[in-house]
Amino acid sequence: MDIERLLSSKGRVKILRLLLDRGQLNISRIIRETGLHHKLVVKHLNELIDMGLVVERRYGRMRLFEADLTNPKISAIREILRELERL
Repeated sequence: MDIERLLSSKGRVKILRLLLDRGQLNISRIIRETGLHHKLVVKHLNELIDMGLVVERRYGRMRLFEADLTNPKISAIREILRELERL
């Protein structure tokens, strides 16, 4: 995973932080909470999935996204985000 790729986008960081704070969310809720455009949210979610940081679960037509807590990098990223918030 490329940490620069993650941190280079405010949108990706916003989405990942939201998923870490709130758990499973659908695209509509992510759009509402972040204020980002639908196409941008979809793009960032796909990139986060490719990085192995987010997983998508499908329940019929509903798609839910959540941080992949089984990935050991997530806890390190969570700490980085907390430290950046403190600064």
